Amino acid sequence: MSAQVFDPTSAAIVVVTYNRSALLSRLLESVIGMEPRPGRVIVIDNASIDDTTEVVESFRERLGTELVYRRLETNTGGSGGFSEGVRVAYELGSEWIWLMDDDVEVIPDGLAKMGRWAPRFRSIQGRRYDYDGSEFYWQYRIAERMGIPIPFAPAGFDASGYKEMNSGCFEGMFIHRDIVARIGLPDPRFFIYWDDQLYGWLASRITTSVIVDEFVLRRTREIRQWDMGIRHMNASSDAYRYYIMRNRAHIKQYYRAKDSYNPVLFGLGTTLTFGKELIRLLAVERTVRGTSHLFRGLRDGRRIARDRSWQPMQPLIDQPAA
Repeated sequence: MSAQVFDPTSAAIVVVTYNRSALLSRLLESVIGMEPRPGRVIVIDNASIDDTTEVVESFRERLGTELVYRRLETNTGGSGGFSEGVRVAYELGSEWIWLMDDDVEVIPDGLAKMGRWAPRFRSIQGRRYDYDGSEFYWQYRIAERMGIPIPFAPAGFDASGYKEMNSGCFEGMFIHRDIVARIGLPDPRFFIYWDDQLYGWLASRITTSVIVDEFVLRRTREIRQWDMGIRHMNASSDAYRYYIMRNRAHIKQYYRAKDSYNPVLFGLGTTLTFGKELIRLLAVERTVRGTSHLFRGLRDGRRIARDRSWQPMQPLIDQPAA
């Protein structure tokens, strides 16, 4: 591993936003308070119709670092936004790309904390505080052949301060351009959901990916949830329910392409996902309405899974021969 010293100006924060200018403003204010700051902040606007453009421009002179603003013509979802944001950061030459939604703020020394791990690893996930200040537990490992998170993966850290992961989360993923070059951009076809888990899994196949015991973000939006102790189950929406099931087909296609597909185990993972969403409806949202969107997602996913022309996102550089 390289002993190279981390340069904070080599990093770009990529933020994806959609019609939440007040939350975006709070995030950009937190960047002003960072020490050190990144070399640039890239805001990808998913065709917002509120005052997002004016809010972004109001920070251009006082952000204290380069501000790049891209307003997309249509709403491409979080997946399309992060794909575009990574593309822009990569083409601008950023060495490190720090991905986040607009409903978080950055801890003042967050970049310094991540930078301490940068000489050792190339795919890093920090931790975050929840809206109420509690420590958020993120399911950092997946049962690979089933393609679903492992809910009982240990939450504690040992003296090393990190744990290996085989997943990813676009709420704080810190990834090096060398890894992006080899696995390609995030896949915009997901629109929302599973895209970051899949991207983190792809990264873990070519580098040691880790979650580190460093709190670097804080959520600024309250979400209704079922508190199960150290773990929580958040409320969802009809759109999420649809894409949760539909996008299983995109994961299936990636697994086929990477020779990791087991039809029995993956089918079990899909069944467990469906069951989890039913529990979410009952326990968090206290309704049974919404199941039709789960079935619709499964139906449309079958068409994706049968598409013989489907191809994974391509690397940005030529790969050495096997």
